[in-house]
Amino acid sequence: MLNIVLVEPEIPPNCGNIARTCAATGSRLHLVEPLGFDVSDRAVKRAGLDYWHLVEVAVYRSLEDLFTVHPEAAEDLWLATTKAPRDYTQARFSPDCWLFFGKETAGLPLDFREQYRQRCVRIPMIDEARSLNLANSAAILIYEALRQNGFPGLLGVGEMGNSSM
Repeated sequence: MLNIVLVEPEIPPNCGNIARTCAATGSRLHLVEPLGFDVSDRAVKRAGLDYWHLVEVAVYRSLEDLFTVHPEAAEDLWLATTKAPRDYTQARFSPDCWLFFGKETAGLPLDFREQYRQRCVRIPMIDEARSLNLANSAAILIYEALRQNGFPGLLGVGEMGNSSM
């Protein structure tokens, strides 16, 4: 099962969209504080996120806290950053890898990126573009990781595939 980590996410709709992608793909969502929004049951219901119950969500006080709880994450992680030395197609994602995404205004912390420099990947884009939307970036990498592993547990055929047309 993929592990999606949002480090200090700031924009509620981005987190909601990523949570929906996690729900649709059976991926876990890990949120590293501080968060720019409330993820309590009451807030989630008020926002109408009717798929939230399909997502396994964990919240951590810091990156250090996450790695204390999940030391295995350090062995199989990938960091999404526009500053990466290679594009994401060069990564070989395992079925249980950890995909890290930084906050919308600043990305992942410099010291964290430097510590895992060889595990940093980027999504190709034109030089003039600063970055893609966080939810779009997460969806691209989540589906690439799933594709590389044969879309484990996901339906590959919709109802049209079952018709006799």
